[in-house]
Amino acid sequence: MRFDEAYSGKVFIMSRPTAEESDVILFGMPMDWTVSFRPGSRFGPNRIREASLGLEEYSPYADKHLEEVAYFDAGDIPLPFGNPQRSIDMIQDYVTTILDQGKFPLGMGGEHLVTWPIIQAFHEKYSDMAFIHIDAHADLREEYEGEALSHSTPVRKICELIGPENVYSFGIRSGMREEFQYAKESGMHMSKFEVAEPLKKVLPTLSGRNVYVTIDIDVLDPAYAPGTGTAEAGGISSKELLESIRMIADSDLNIIGADLVEVAPAYDPSEQTQITASKMIREILLGWTK
Repeated sequence: MRFDEAYSGKVFIMSRPTAEESDVILFGMPMDWTVSFRPGSRFGPNRIREASLGLEEYSPYADKHLEEVAYFDAGDIPLPFGNPQRSIDMIQDYVTTILDQGKFPLGMGGEHLVTWPIIQAFHEKYSDMAFIHIDAHADLREEYEGEALSHSTPVRKICELIGPENVYSFGIRSGMREEFQYAKESGMHMSKFEVAEPLKKVLPTLSGRNVYVTIDIDVLDPAYAPGTGTAEAGGISSKELLESIRMIADSDLNIIGADLVEVAPAYDPSEQTQITASKMIREILLGWTK
């Protein structure tokens, strides 16, 4: 599937009518084939789109309007149900096509394993890049119950691909002892529990670098985002996440792509999680894209 093919489903608010006139491609990755607790994140992208209809197009955080950003919602990649490897291959090919046309990829998950093929695509284009990971979970396992393809493994794979010294994790409050030990010994950068304060200290060290950012919605406390597959108590507030997105926007990092993952709407009948996620997508569009 090409990202510029016609899409007849719901689209994120104020999407441009064609990819040709857009600088940013917004796309969904409806995959939850490897989750270890509660499935349902494959329904996240479309519910985020639906929630965006209630958003204001203007952001007082960025003092910008969505009409100032040329983006195209290309819909969801038609991933084959239950086939992780084929899905990963399709995501990598899809993002490669976006990059080949000089556009900014902004993905919506789906489980967190979807970030792995995106980084593989970026690694082919950017030999020196950094990776910012905002999440409740370390995602540093080598495998889960014997499966190397798992939503608990993408950051470990990314460390091995781009070098752990180029990986920066924030908000981490869950993982195996061995994951935290790996983070400590490998040279990667992990900030536990908080996001905004440690991020403020790290951003100057990444000045001028090409950086990809992934946000797992479960970095938020379940009080703010209960609609996720593996909720973890003790998380940050939506206000702190907005502040962190704004902080990245105001830095001189060269943000080359981003994603927001793990919205599982079935566990939040209030729709609070997808409403929050849609607002975060708006702020990313207004702050991180050129």
